[in-house]
Amino acid sequence: QVQLVESGGGLVQAGGSLRLSCAASGRTFSRYAMGWFRQAPGAEREFVAASSWNGGSTNYADSVKGRFTISRDNAKNTVFLQMDSLKPEDTAVYYCAAGASWRLSRVYEYAYWGQGTQVTVSS
Repeated sequence: QVQLVESGGGLVQAGGSLRLSCAASGRTFSRYAMGWFRQAPGAEREFVAASSWNGGSTNYADSVKGRFTISRDNAKNTVFLQMDSLKPEDTAVYYCAAGASWRLSRVYEYAYWGQGTQVTVSS
């Protein structure tokens, strides 16, 4: 079992940057691929990025490729999402999740979820 807690969200102007963190509890963190998802008001939750258990392989949604970077520190049981060149359409609640593979991008394929952190990008 893995418990996940996100932090680092906030209000930022378009073009700015934020770094989200997701702290995991449990000794099995390093066994899981980790993903970030987001959900805007009135929209379905969508895939943003995923990392393999050691960070060696990553996967990104086309909408964030080249602007967002996922990374992890297994010694600290933490996964990060560096978000640069933010746009108003990036406004959403961001969730981290633990799953079986970095190749997975569907919500139902991830077993454990955090509560989310709000990111608001003003124009």
